[in-house]
Amino acid sequence: MKHTHRATGASRFLLLGLGVIIVLLGVALAVGGAKLLSLGGSGYFLVGGVAMAIAGLLIAQRKPAGAWLFAAFLLGTAVWAVLDVGLVFWPLFSRLFMFAVIGLAVALVYPWLAPAAGRGAYGVAGVLAVALAVAAGNMFVAHPSVAPNGDGPGLTPVAPAEAQKDWAHYGNTEGGSRFAALDQINRSNVDKLKVAWTYRTGDVAISDGNGAEDQLTPLQVGNKVFICTPHNNLIALDADTGKELWKNSINAQSAVWQRCRGMAYFDASAPIAQPTQANSSPIIAASVPAGAQCQRRLLTNTIDARLIAVDADTGEFCEGFGNHGQVDLKAGLGNVPDSYYQLSSAPLMAGTTVVVGGRVADNVQTDMPGGVIRGFDVISGQMRWAFDPGNPEDKQAPAADSTYVRSTPNSWAPMSYDPLMNTVFLPMGSSSTDIYGVERTQLNHKYGASVLALDASTGEEKWVYQTVHNDLWDFDLPMQPSLIDFTLADGKTVPAVVIGTKAGQIYVLDRATGKPLTAVEEVPVKAANIPNEPYSPTQPRSVGMPQIGAQPLSESDMWGATPYDQLLCRIDFKSMRYEGLYTAPGTDKSLSFPGSLGGMNWGSISTDPVHGFIFVNDMRLGLWIQMIPSQNKAQASSGGEALNTGMGAVPLKGTPYAVNKNRFLSVAGIPCQAPPFGTLTAIDMKTQKIAWQVPVGTVEDTGPLGIRMHLPIKVGLPTLGGTLSTQGGLVFIAGTQDFYLRAFNSANGEEAWKARLPVGSQGGPMTYVSPKTGKQYVVITAGGARQSTDRGDYVIAYALP
Repeated sequence: MKHTHRATGASRFLLLGLGVIIVLLGVALAVGGAKLLSLGGSGYFLVGGVAMAIAGLLIAQRKPAGAWLFAAFLLGTAVWAVLDVGLVFWPLFSRLFMFAVIGLAVALVYPWLAPAAGRGAYGVAGVLAVALAVAAGNMFVAHPSVAPNGDGPGLTPVAPAEAQKDWAHYGNTEGGSRFAALDQINRSNVDKLKVAWTYRTGDVAISDGNGAEDQLTPLQVGNKVFICTPHNNLIALDADTGKELWKNSINAQSAVWQRCRGMAYFDASAPIAQPTQANSSPIIAASVPAGAQCQRRLLTNTIDARLIAVDADTGEFCEGFGNHGQVDLKAGLGNVPDSYYQLSSAPLMAGTTVVVGGRVADNVQTDMPGGVIRGFDVISGQMRWAFDPGNPEDKQAPAADSTYVRSTPNSWAPMSYDPLMNTVFLPMGSSSTDIYGVERTQLNHKYGASVLALDASTGEEKWVYQTVHNDLWDFDLPMQPSLIDFTLADGKTVPAVVIGTKAGQIYVLDRATGKPLTAVEEVPVKAANIPNEPYSPTQPRSVGMPQIGAQPLSESDMWGATPYDQLLCRIDFKSMRYEGLYTAPGTDKSLSFPGSLGGMNWGSISTDPVHGFIFVNDMRLGLWIQMIPSQNKAQASSGGEALNTGMGAVPLKGTPYAVNKNRFLSVAGIPCQAPPFGTLTAIDMKTQKIAWQVPVGTVEDTGPLGIRMHLPIKVGLPTLGGTLSTQGGLVFIAGTQDFYLRAFNSANGEEAWKARLPVGSQGGPMTYVSPKTGKQYVVITAGGARQSTDRGDYVIAYALP
């Protein structure tokens, strides 16, 4: 008797506790639901919250009706969820999993409410337990946002004459193919890859929130692999062993943006092939006397604004280049605090001209260094030309008492070169106050957010094509333009430029004219409320190509790990002004999606020219923005060039506004829209259709509130860092927030292999075959993932055993 009495007491206590929890959860749902309904949102949360609270109250009172009401609530929630989002895993998981767990608990205690119903209740509990187990298991399975259709790239063996000899440019080719005509490592054996060697640079990019990050793609020429570190130290390694051959410690310093994405290489003994296309200017001759230093040279531009040339064989400065191997890139810029101007992307070797752009800090003030692009003689370091977007006719350096036009659009991302037409292709950014255009000049409007083609020998403009008019979103072009051969509908092939944008658009342009080769529509957009802002009434959308992660959001797209953070995201979404892709910032809080961090970023596109495909990776991070009238400038005094380009409050000095902006995240620090938050996509350029799109990255090394989950849940996270495509039928990527280098099967997007890295990577994978051993290596640098505090200095090579 005593034992039964204790059990009854325990059951009453458990029923009371469960009921109170359900009441509290229901009240929270109802209160949030009432707020959402007042904003014009879904009524489900209010109704569901009230039903849940009543069910909890009845369960606490030990009434069977409470369980039945909760069952009705759960069934209603399932119906609502399917009507709201369809049969899509992650959105359904957000809406149903937590409530199903509570439903399982209710089913297990139901026999205490109605003792005669034990077997039936346990049957319901069993069904719920199986459903929950299946849902939990599906968290660890990739859910492609576009399932493979069987039309991915096939396999074509590499012909010996076509095989890649060196990786001598940032994007492998001058045209940024990021494609390796190598197939020793292929779909059938990639799972056997092992670490062949590891090198430590000694330069750990310690981030204090100001962008110290390793984002390198190494070079390889002959038996040497060349690397640069976040402080621009240059190192040559043996291609087979990783042994250090030489090191030149540049130790460049900058308060922000410490990184080196790549280098350029030039061999003066190699013959120069002159362009073959009509109306192309000749490539200027350049030679080094026999026996002199620096026949082969490595060039880097630095975070403290120098262009440096060293002997690729010894690492010593090229004495005849500039001033003992260095050129001052601040010359002609005027007042240049080091936190306002850096060079982070690789210099471009264009024939015998080294072309450099520069990164100007965003949204700090109206008076900033100009975005001049310059070409230098690769042997002497003498400036051959300057393209000043504020004074494009004058190709000379400014007189001693003047400067290049200040605050003009700049080109911070990697550039491309076509030697057959001696043309440089530049991705252009916007003028210095990215989200305030009132003071922009006609030339600022012309060159902002555009692809610009220049003659490599003279700097003369050939054409310019704009992807955003009066850019108010920081949608500067963020990646290396990739040169491909594009097949038209009539079967003719046209040399083309393909580039992705932060707005999730992909443009395919005629290389000779800059005209679009796929459909682009000017769509009407709305203005915001900033006085005198010259809002463009329309904006371009590249509708002839897939748009990556740029879908218009609705309230139903809001997401959370639980219904509660989803509800808060819905409230935030309904509280903001949102009018689609080009929602202009104003003095109210507005939402930009994808924001200025993504869709696509500097990692660039990789190509498969053999089968006519491109591969793009993206991040899906919305950004909320609010312009603050300047009398409230104290609110924006925390602003600056911090991690991710000035999140938080930024001053916009010299304008009537400051700006506050940040990522559109839930209370748990998760993007507010439904997964995936980062994908890898294969696009068939013959049909301009997606062949497959898969999530990339797990929460193994990150998670809600910054807490590492240590679980390989394949939700797909924002990617930062590029891909490598190979003729072995693989796409390599490491730019995820978990610590892995992965290889995907290019035919269907399935993960074929992954290797655990000591820290995360934002580097670009590259590959080569050693001329000494004939062995193919895949190399990645790992200095730390974005959003992770773990930092390192690793260079790791993988090969087949």
